[in-house]
Amino acid sequence: MQHRQTVKGNFSLTNPAVRAWIYQILAVVVLLVFIGHLLHNTVTNVSHRGITSGFGFLNNAANFGIVQHLIDFEQGDTYARVFLVGLFNTLLVSALCIVFASILGFIIGLARLSENWLLRKLSMIYIETFRNIPPLLQIFFWYFAVLRNLPGPRNSINASELIFLSNRGLYMPYPVAGEGALAALIAFGVAIVAAVGLYRFNKKHQMKTGEPRRSWPWIILLLVALPLLVQWVAGPAVHWDVPALRGFNFRGGVVLIPELAALALALSVYTSAFIAEVIRSGIQSVPHGQHEAARSLGLPNPVTLKQVILPQAMRVIIPPLTSQYLNIVKNSSLAAAIGYPDMVSLFAGSVLNQTGQAIETIAITMGVYLVISLCISFLMNIYNQRKALVER
Repeated sequence: MQHRQTVKGNFSLTNPAVRAWIYQILAVVVLLVFIGHLLHNTVTNVSHRGITSGFGFLNNAANFGIVQHLIDFEQGDTYARVFLVGLFNTLLVSALCIVFASILGFIIGLARLSENWLLRKLSMIYIETFRNIPPLLQIFFWYFAVLRNLPGPRNSINASELIFLSNRGLYMPYPVAGEGALAALIAFGVAIVAAVGLYRFNKKHQMKTGEPRRSWPWIILLLVALPLLVQWVAGPAVHWDVPALRGFNFRGGVVLIPELAALALALSVYTSAFIAEVIRSGIQSVPHGQHEAARSLGLPNPVTLKQVILPQAMRVIIPPLTSQYLNIVKNSSLAAAIGYPDMVSLFAGSVLNQTGQAIETIAITMGVYLVISLCISFLMNIYNQRKALVER
């Protein structure tokens, strides 16, 4: 009898655990009802307007051209091809900004901790200036105030008649694979394997005997001489397609359009200011005793920074650095403001206007950004786990 009363008491509304489960179940039910209501309204409105749903529109022809595409694209290709062009353009600008912002942020972050008063103050001004100006305004500045005011193609700035800079973009020679391309690629791979083996051999020799051996002169010789020797035998690995002025614009080569340059410059400079503060805070999180211990051993400052400080600071740097990389990917959607053909401009803009498939195009665009961000987070988390301090 007492056992039954105890069980009954456990399922009573006076039990906090029971009330908590009831509240959670009610919250889930309300959420499901809300989602169902939204889906019902969406399906009803789409059917009333005669809009066909589904992803069959991806096989239809796109009646517009794209100024920049990393894969072949012509007007009349399918919307699925447009999706690939927008995806690659988004990945391109995101990768460029991540690389440039990381390098620039690391340099500015170290300058922020410099013992030189002028260098320290200039880096502080850089950080406080660029991180407090909205990225969209910085994009407009680089695009309208700088790049669009460059001279036209006929008066372009050129370097040895190979590289041309104008308001149409930066035109550079483009490498085209030659008859010796495969042989040179294999030779370069062999050179990399040999260089790694030589470095490890010299490292083991130093650990055993204490006698250091220089590896870098032989590594450079391997990486340069072996592919050149193979090209001399098998033929040139590449031919260069050099841009030339034809009419009112350049033809040939590869072009870095002003929209891409403005977006990459603005986002790199903007994000580098945040990364610089991440680097500074990470380095300052390392106990000062580590600096003193390195000095007592006679280690020079560059070696101390590389071998002692940065390995300990990375566990603090990586999590906020990941957030900055994610912000770069998301801020790249601002490209639509200046007409750079990224995912938002192409798929959530041009394709949506031509097809009217709002739900599908927006869902695809959101899904792309979500997948890219999750991949970056996954890779950075793996790197973070490898750099984490393990207590034994």
